[in-house]
Amino acid sequence: MRIRKGDRVQVLHGKDRGKSGDVMRAIPSENKVIVEGVNISKRHSRPRRGTMQGGIIDKDMPMHVASVAIVCSNCGPTRIGYRQDEQGRKLRVCKKCGGDL
Repeated sequence: MRIRKGDRVQVLHGKDRGKSGDVMRAIPSENKVIVEGVNISKRHSRPRRGTMQGGIIDKDMPMHVASVAIVCSNCGPTRIGYRQDEQGRKLRVCKKCGGDL
């Protein structure tokens, strides 16, 4: 999976198409990501010891990684490519402009 925690992404499919946000959590085993402020659903919660107040809370739900695209600072939403630097480290690069991500 090429998208990591902390990446700025834009939603390509679904009810929140066009919105962008930072990846709060990546779940590689399920090919899903949780994006801040996107794909929010209402969840009913009972009062627990930790939270004495129950009710309806807004929760960010996971979405498939194919539904988001990483945002390049130069050219906008793009795909990710790879190249190696002089020390042999693997770097992520933008497929449109070739700049580092």
